[in-house]
Amino acid sequence: MPTVLITGANRGIGLELARQYAADGWRVIATCRNPGAADDLNAVEGDIDVYPLDVDDTSTLDALVTSLQGQAIDVLFNNAGININKVPSIGDIDYDAWARTMETNVFAPIRVAWAFKDNVLASSMKVMAFTSSLMASIERNGGGNAVYRSSKTALNMAAHCLSLELADTGATVAMLHPGHVRTDMGGPNAPVTAVDSAAGMRDVISKLSPDENGCFKNYDGTAFPW
Repeated sequence: MPTVLITGANRGIGLELARQYAADGWRVIATCRNPGAADDLNAVEGDIDVYPLDVDDTSTLDALVTSLQGQAIDVLFNNAGININKVPSIGDIDYDAWARTMETNVFAPIRVAWAFKDNVLASSMKVMAFTSSLMASIERNGGGNAVYRSSKTALNMAAHCLSLELADTGATVAMLHPGHVRTDMGGPNAPVTAVDSAAGMRDVISKLSPDENGCFKNYDGTAFPW
């Protein structure tokens, strides 16, 4: 039975990923800041364990690493992220919010990936997936929301560097655009449901091979330009 670890699993895409993987018979390690208040996540049926993890708090990461020591993780899904200070102009940026966004969207997922590197490499699938965004693409940059865009572009670069470092291990690192999803972050009028987004990304992950290590893909499997 394969195992997936999902960060930010208490709502939105992360919650739907947990539901779908559990329904498909996977062992699910779901993480969120406050498991006691994660009613929807705690209601998910299947082989699922919910652990506390604030991706910005290294002490909670250290505790989780200790709890999962020696356990193989087939898919590490770095999903947790934030989108704050959605301003149209560089001149309107709150630099403290920008720093916070970089901490959560870039530093944290790379820190988590490295902390669980040995767990992933001990598995059969050896996949590290990162929730990125089409907004990370420099070629397709439409302007605005520089805080979020730059954080996801930086994540792509850092994760690609990670993919190169792990190239000889058989691991596959993938940056995935979930679509514009109807969640708290994406808004109520977004065209893609969390169900379709999670199902699409799961399908992409299931078909990944080591020769796609370092890829940047849409949830429907199409490649995105950097």
